[in-house]
Amino acid sequence: MSLSVFDLFKIGIGPSSSHTVGPMKAALAFAQLLQESGPLSRVESVRVDLFGSLGATGEGHGTPKAIVLGLMGYAPESVDVAAVESLLQAVREQGSLSLLGQENIPFVLGSDLKLIGAESLPHHPNGMRFTARFGDGSLVEKDYYSIGGGFVLDGDEIEKSAPLESPVALARPFSTAVELLAQCREAGMSISSLMLENELAWREEAEVRRGLLEIWAVMDESIEQGCRNEGILPGGLDVPRRAGGLYQKLKDQPGSSAPDSLGMLDWVTLYAMAVNEQNAAGGRIVTAPTNGAAGIIPAVLKFFLDTCPDATDDDICRYLLTAGAIGILFKTNASISGAEVGCQGEVGSACSMAAAGLAEVLGASVPQVENAAEIAMEHNLGLTCDPIGGLVQVPCIERNAMASIKAISAARMSLRGDGEHFVSLDQVIATMRDTGRDMQDKYKETALGGLAVNVGHVPVANVEC
Repeated sequence: MSLSVFDLFKIGIGPSSSHTVGPMKAALAFAQLLQESGPLSRVESVRVDLFGSLGATGEGHGTPKAIVLGLMGYAPESVDVAAVESLLQAVREQGSLSLLGQENIPFVLGSDLKLIGAESLPHHPNGMRFTARFGDGSLVEKDYYSIGGGFVLDGDEIEKSAPLESPVALARPFSTAVELLAQCREAGMSISSLMLENELAWREEAEVRRGLLEIWAVMDESIEQGCRNEGILPGGLDVPRRAGGLYQKLKDQPGSSAPDSLGMLDWVTLYAMAVNEQNAAGGRIVTAPTNGAAGIIPAVLKFFLDTCPDATDDDICRYLLTAGAIGILFKTNASISGAEVGCQGEVGSACSMAAAGLAEVLGASVPQVENAAEIAMEHNLGLTCDPIGGLVQVPCIERNAMASIKAISAARMSLRGDGEHFVSLDQVIATMRDTGRDMQDKYKETALGGLAVNVGHVPVANVEC
């Protein structure tokens, strides 16, 4: 297995890894493809069609915004979040955009970008088709698929079942939990130590460490920003941001942060909600392993740091490496895409990853870590993806808070046992994959089922950009 922990944890912007981060990367890749084929001055127009889940919930998830930014040359990990709205406003007013920041072309939302939710491209529900017309009348057409967690494959790659992972040879390869446990047992290593050894195939140990601490710094900053911001989340549901108010209440409540106090769980709730409110508002977050589930891994890690005063940077790295190993298993053997398997693949995977990471830094054995991951996922099986109005607000924000508490419970349950358990992590991952295949499409990030329809029709503001 040659996926890196940094493939699972990506710095980006909200509100969705599959509907914002992935499409932005696809649009940037298409614009770069045009540049490689000749001068951009040859490009007369670009048309983008969004299919399936991207078409059904693209407005609520900010997909048109992402497409425009990508075509203009911006990447999710580096775009200035504060400048996004002014960039988009200029495109709306002028009816044009600057391709890779170099060549102006006409671009009108609604005509040059279409949301076609009733149709899907083959291979995956998150399909995009880019078409460029040149001055001589010739065309270039390219399909891309956003397959979850910010991963993108083009039409050729997905048709050939191209592997996501790098071809580099790892010191301790694994593709299943059984193999992971066997590798750890053979080497006498923890999961985090084994993952670190594998990461050395790409970068020096000091670089791995710096990268992981940077990931945590962005996660922590998203918590801090979420605790400071108030107001109404964008999109038309008029959902109020609650993290800021909750932070003030908890800060003024004596004893609420004591390690043995149930009030500590209120802080975990706050941390998860703060991150996901930032995500819903289009802020800077870390895909972990998706944007819709981005609050769980940071919330559980901050809980650990709050309750363990002797925790070090090494513990942060161990937590993220262990969580990454479990995430690789889900990405390899099932899916982390809500459009493919429902929210069990997003919140469920993140809950499992967080439980494993927490168990590791609390001193669990390798079998206990695997048990923690299994417990957390087992009790998220069948979780549907039913965002009201196609926005990652209700039930997504609270769902992250609930899953964070569940991850902590799973870790503590595993630590009370000896690592022996009836259901294996591999079996749970296979069950999640099969459940996702059997799940009706209306429960897989289309906003056509569940809470998305049973709370009644809610008009959502046009958030094309």
